Amino acid sequence: MTTRGPFLGAVQETLLIPLYGRAVEHRKQDPALRDARAEEIVAALPYDFSRFDGLPSLVGTVLRTVLFDRWVRDFLTTHPSGTVVEIGTGLNTRYERVDNGSARWFELDLPDVIEVRRSFFTDTPRRTMIAASVSDSAWTDTVAADADGPYFFSAEAVLPFLDETDVRAVVGMLAERFPGSWLALDTAGPAIIDEQDRHDALSKVDARMRWSCTGPDVVTRWHPGTELIASHTLSALPPRVYASLPAAYQQMLTGLAEQRLAQVEEYRLNLFRLP
Repeated sequence: MTTRGPFLGAVQETLLIPLYGRAVEHRKQDPALRDARAEEIVAALPYDFSRFDGLPSLVGTVLRTVLFDRWVRDFLTTHPSGTVVEIGTGLNTRYERVDNGSARWFELDLPDVIEVRRSFFTDTPRRTMIAASVSDSAWTDTVAADADGPYFFSAEAVLPFLDETDVRAVVGMLAERFPGSWLALDTAGPAIIDEQDRHDALSKVDARMRWSCTGPDVVTRWHPGTELIASHTLSALPPRVYASLPAAYQQMLTGLAEQRLAQVEEYRLNLFRLP
């Protein structure tokens, strides 16, 4: 088994961290989420996932996914025939966890990722994979031509790996092409960017985050009319999300909140409504 699979580029390799996090979580007796497909995919890939064993960040990726899942569920509750676009979909299985039977789904990622993804998933009339860079506006033509709004764009653990100018361009592209859509994304503050060489998981891969963002207000200032719907740290999740977690996780998060660690407080999960 290879240490770093030859099938993915440096940044793309980071998708294996949340994949493994969900697989490990699935094996637990009292998990925050179930993801049998993640465990199957991990078993099938030629990669040494043991390098991530026991890392606290695995739990963090699971908690982030739980919140993003909740936001997509809430969107589909209000808009059952809406469109969900997974930006930087990696080997995520949100469709399996959240799909309501009527929504339109697009799963966007770089060509090498989509090539691997097609080994485990298949397009359907409601589910389409797109091989493209998020910065290439051509993919928006596919979404706009094939699906009506409203739209929910989920960019989980993707945009921090771009330069700020590229992130700003992507947000502007979405606002212009899909006005009034929802956008979920994570942001990492300066302390996280500066210390990532010592990060428990990122220190084990080559990719590094580049966009240092002091808070969601930075994004709202880019385009007048952008509304911040929600912003949370992993230690201060929404009450109903916190209440859904196993007791052990609730205790852990309460302890984290009391410590107010920069590495926790500067990492935020944000939901915006674009103008």
